[in-house]
Amino acid sequence: MEVKKSPKADLEGGIGMSILMGMIVGLAVLFVGFEWSTKDVQVVTADEGVADIIAEEEIEITRPENTPPPPPPPPAPAVTEVLNVVDDDVELEQQDIISSEDDASAAQTETFVAPVVEEEEEESAQQIFTVVEKQPEFPGGTAELFKYLSKAIKYPVIAQENGIQGRVVCSFVVNRDGSIVDIQVMRGVDPSLDKEAVRVISEMPKWKPGEQRGKPVRVRFILPVQFRLQ
Repeated sequence: MEVKKSPKADLEGGIGMSILMGMIVGLAVLFVGFEWSTKDVQVVTADEGVADIIAEEEIEITRPENTPPPPPPPPAPAVTEVLNVVDDDVELEQQDIISSEDDASAAQTETFVAPVVEEEEEESAQQIFTVVEKQPEFPGGTAELFKYLSKAIKYPVIAQENGIQGRVVCSFVVNRDGSIVDIQVMRGVDPSLDKEAVRVISEMPKWKPGEQRGKPVRVRFILPVQFRLQ
């Protein structure tokens, strides 16, 4: 049995037209939407202040702290030159110029005088040394000194009878000429022995004087005199 439909009741016939109209309406709505959006455009003219617009979006600017420069050095004092103007008509004293051809003795006005050193020499002559560069010496040396003492000493009778013996230590000064002066007993044993030691020393011949810096000087010498009974 064949089914028959009415052209008015046929729904498939208007599908294509409906799709086309929908697309047209959608495009129109989309176009109107783009055209409908508004944009705020601010036009700056020459009469308006530019500073007002920049102030709206001003960004805070941080600047590094500026270090103050060092103070400038003090100015150097000004040096002023003073010029003394001398008149050409001033007369100058006449000065004699001595040339090499002139007599040199006439130009010499002062004579050099060497300082007097006599006082210094007298002081050194009176000074008595204990240690010098070259010690005083008996004529012939130490061996001859012992020989002289053994021959010159006369043992006191009183000391022999009493059995007194020992060593007498004496000191004396050898002058610059070798003579013996200022004899002293530094450590005695008996008055008779001490007196004999002083006598033997005083009768000694002149010594070779001591020297200091190549010059003879006075030197104090210590000499022990031995007394021994046999």
